[in-house]
Amino acid sequence: MAILLLYAFSYALGTAAGYPELPDGGVDLGPLRNTVLDLTYIAIALPLIMLAVRWTERRPAGALSSVTGRLRFRWLARCLLAALLPVTLLALTTVLLPDGGAASGDPAAWVGMRSFIISLAVLTVFVPMQAAAEEYVFRGWLTQAVGAFLRSPWLAVLPQAALFATAHGWGTTWGFVDLLFFGLVAGWLTIRTGGLEVTIALHILNNLLAFGVSAAVVGGLSSDDTAADAPWQLALADMAAVLLYAAIILRMARRHRPQRLAPVLASPPASHQHQPLVTPPAASMRHSYDTPANGRASRTEVRESDL
Repeated sequence: MAILLLYAFSYALGTAAGYPELPDGGVDLGPLRNTVLDLTYIAIALPLIMLAVRWTERRPAGALSSVTGRLRFRWLARCLLAALLPVTLLALTTVLLPDGGAASGDPAAWVGMRSFIISLAVLTVFVPMQAAAEEYVFRGWLTQAVGAFLRSPWLAVLPQAALFATAHGWGTTWGFVDLLFFGLVAGWLTIRTGGLEVTIALHILNNLLAFGVSAAVVGGLSSDDTAADAPWQLALADMAAVLLYAAIILRMARRHRPQRLAPVLASPPASHQHQPLVTPPAASMRHSYDTPANGRASRTEVRESDL
């Protein structure tokens, strides 16, 4: 409903302003405005999924963020710093690739410094919201929803990765493999670190790079090419960058030790006088990432040694 309202509003505003109509029936607001509108369509999923968790599942929306029930901003900042090196190397590799890594193979022309700076400033505002929304939907809600029905949380990584790659459409085989690989590694890192911060950081910088490259060339933001259309050279470079990022994060996690498991809730006092001398095995279990932060146990429980 929110997306339909936004579409209707943009259509009415664009028509009133005299903008031309696109072949698909929408209004052509220009490359940058159209891109912002597309990003907003995706970003809307962020508040919607949080409201759905709060109202339908009766648990705090922060349970999607991490096992602590909130977004850990200090850890997020560290992850952003960790992503700088892999994304910078990926950017340099993209420049060295034939045609700048463009899927279409058309020669690129510099758009001009003023237009590039304006586009980059606008994208810096909207891309993080779009990237975070995708992470909350796929590595957050979907991973937890599937994990509630599985004994091992690692199996919950597979469906979200496949759906994440499919949601970007089908372009090239290598593009699909690259997206699938990103989804698998991102889901794995989410469980290993107990939250979405690690994947939000990489997703934001990766998308800023992709949109920044598009904004730098004439007609780049008007192109229909997505990550699903990546050629094999760019796909391999991106997968190498993801692996490098994962290695850096694992090293950081050993040093800073972010909370990986939800805290074990204290059992209510028994009404009878005699207490058991041996703690039952179930009481010594910790809940995995798909455990809601408000204490309602999910159907998936794992011992810490399983992770």
